[in-house]
Amino acid sequence: MTVRPGAEPFHSDGDDVGVLVLHGFTGNPTSMRPWAEAIAATGRTVALPRLPGHGTTVQDMRSTRWEDWVAEADSAFHTLRAKVSTVVVCGLSMGGALALTLAERYPAEVAGLVLVNPAVRIDDPRLVALPVVKWLTPYLPPVGNDIKKPGVTEDAYGKIPSHALASSLAGYKGVVADLPKVTAPLLLIRSRVDHVVPASSSALILSKVSSPDPVEIVLEDSYHVATLDNDAPTIFEKSIEFIEQVTRNRTTA
Repeated sequence: MTVRPGAEPFHSDGDDVGVLVLHGFTGNPTSMRPWAEAIAATGRTVALPRLPGHGTTVQDMRSTRWEDWVAEADSAFHTLRAKVSTVVVCGLSMGGALALTLAERYPAEVAGLVLVNPAVRIDDPRLVALPVVKWLTPYLPPVGNDIKKPGVTEDAYGKIPSHALASSLAGYKGVVADLPKVTAPLLLIRSRVDHVVPASSSALILSKVSSPDPVEIVLEDSYHVATLDNDAPTIFEKSIEFIEQVTRNRTTA
């Protein structure tokens, strides 16, 4: 198995505050590397794993499912947690759903969440037929690289494995059901114009989590993959400030 250049996992050892960074369904660590590096530059211990089936070939992704991505996120969380006293989890799109899953499972151990255009629901009416379509065609048209900034790509596959997509959508339902279990401080950053995930996904999260005073920031000059788009510096700045805020003087058993 050959990993595409730039899609390799990223790790940086730093202080006693750990930050787990999770990429989305159509992407790989390429879409998150600048964000992870910006956080690491502040001295934090950062882990950016590559989810199974991503960053290699679309044929690899065809055999992976929501449970595989959750397992990788969970493993990366515990590996990082063993090195530090406090962990903040950051995620883009499906990575946001995975971050929420960790916060639902380990409310006492997740010190904060930073979600960028998090996906817990997709409103595309064509997906109603997906339970049948997935058995008729192995791949669907791509939705990746939704970036406003010219010449920038997240290195997405040229097509979407239909069974993997169906699995992710089913996984989102479980995330939504358990949103009230999320008690970690929350910074949610979304693009006003997003051609992949609707604003209703973020609204649903904000309406159901039990986080104290969740903060929402709306980006005006980016599309879905905002971590590589025009507003990326804002994401980096605001998330670094948030991480400092929620981890200051915090210790976790």
